Amino acid sequence: MNTPALTARVPHIRRYQDWLRDTRGLAFDDYHALWRWSTTDLDAFWQSIWDYFDIQSPTPHTAVLAKNVMPGAVWFPGAQTNYAQQVFRHVQPAHAAGLPAIISENEKGQVRTLSWPELKRQVASLALHLKAQGVQPGDRVAAYMPNIPETIVAFLATASIGAVWSVCAPDMGTNAVLDRFKQIEPKVLIAVDGVTWAGRDIDRLAVVQELRAALPSVQHLIVQRNLDTTVSVADSADWAGATARNDAETAAFEPMWLPFDHPLWVVYSSGTTGLPKPIVHAHGGMILVMLMLASLHNDVGCSYAPETLGERFHWYSSTGWVMWNAQIAGLLSGTTCVIFDGSPGGSKEAPDWTVLWRFAARHQVTFFGAGAAFYANCMKAGVDLAQCGDLSRIWALGTTGSPLAPDVQAWGTEQFRRIASGPLQADIWWCNISGGTDFCGAFIGGHRELPQARRDAVPHAGRGGGGVERRRRAGRRPGRRAGVHAAHSVDAAVPGERPRRRALPRQLLRDVPARPRPQARRRRSGQERGQRVAPRRLAARGR
Repeated sequence: MNTPALTARVPHIRRYQDWLRDTRGLAFDDYHALWRWSTTDLDAFWQSIWDYFDIQSPTPHTAVLAKNVMPGAVWFPGAQTNYAQQVFRHVQPAHAAGLPAIISENEKGQVRTLSWPELKRQVASLALHLKAQGVQPGDRVAAYMPNIPETIVAFLATASIGAVWSVCAPDMGTNAVLDRFKQIEPKVLIAVDGVTWAGRDIDRLAVVQELRAALPSVQHLIVQRNLDTTVSVADSADWAGATARNDAETAAFEPMWLPFDHPLWVVYSSGTTGLPKPIVHAHGGMILVMLMLASLHNDVGCSYAPETLGERFHWYSSTGWVMWNAQIAGLLSGTTCVIFDGSPGGSKEAPDWTVLWRFAARHQVTFFGAGAAFYANCMKAGVDLAQCGDLSRIWALGTTGSPLAPDVQAWGTEQFRRIASGPLQADIWWCNISGGTDFCGAFIGGHRELPQARRDAVPHAGRGGGGVERRRRAGRRPGRRAGVHAAHSVDAAVPGERPRRRALPRQLLRDVPARPRPQARRRRSGQERGQRVAPRRLAARGR
């Protein structure tokens, strides 16, 4: 098979610019000119993203940005979308190419591969089960689930019928979960019996019982037997039964078309000042933003496309981190997602920072992402990638969550230079991004055509684009809000970020209005840290 690691890859952002030239007559002298256009001509830019990715809608939109005010921006009125609908567009071509949708592994070495047709069948079965329980569009479905294929199935089933998804990781205790789920009043709770972490099986059924008892809105509980426990849970449905249907109705099932701004999921702020704040993102906005970010900036390709054939995307994350949302978004573009559930560093008794590297070698990962701290721990532990199996297909390394120290990046670059199977590994590309849960995107994204060499500054974006500052102070955490737009996820330059108030309880929406903007702070740029980055993602926030 022709693989991305061994052949030249034309950057997706280059193909997008070629498409703009050929279809729109637009040509740009450099990236900054392209970026400036994307942040000043919002209608033209977001229409181009819609067209470039061939977004489908049974009804046309009457405008791109119909109402450019905050709060209250109105994007793509008249359009209908569904996140699951976009995912299922890839079922036939991806399966015909012999490529899976999801590959998963856990600490116990249990490997599962989910085909695209099987993914759709399980989603259809669970969606019909939820509908039979009375779940309607706008109802909330909460999950207490780890990073396993069942969680992805549960999310897509929820989205497919217009219900609103929210998930907490099972490493969170009862009170932390209730601080979040009580605010959104879920009708259904989907929970796991337990998890394996650092070599230990951890039963979570007691927490599940406490959650159900403390959430009076929950009318239905589904339990997934991750640890194969035999303890019965009263008045609950079994996951295996809820996803077992394989009949004419599941075969005919299709996700329902929803308004562009229909709520998709609820994520939460950290809760450092009071209760965690629920934040709503919409179907249409997430489809556009995730496709734009993953493809144009992170350069993750479609697994069955000839130029990126066999792409396998991994970004280590728990379900409690927004990078889980970014990981599963690979399905939107027909990319095989490779997920790991468990500790990336072994156990306390037997620490092992080669776990994920060996996992990536076994499953032929092409794009490998993790928190910056993971790479630092690998360097500190003296990890030798030459001893971790065949990593010849990895062509890109992603980082976020905290600053990636220059010496850590240099260590990783040298490790890949020593095992290089071709030019893409001889100078491995670091996709160091900085974003935020509040708008589920990146303020700073990757750019394969910009140099990785250290530079003193990046061009100042200016107020119109949200203003990424020329420098980022040493030690400043990526993932914090950047530039003058340090307000709220709801912003007039990011489509679909306006929640539909009638579909959600008042408590969930109490913090939706944008907060006053603080003064912009000087930030050290990504290029100063020796990475290849765009001055700011194409879809920079601003008016």
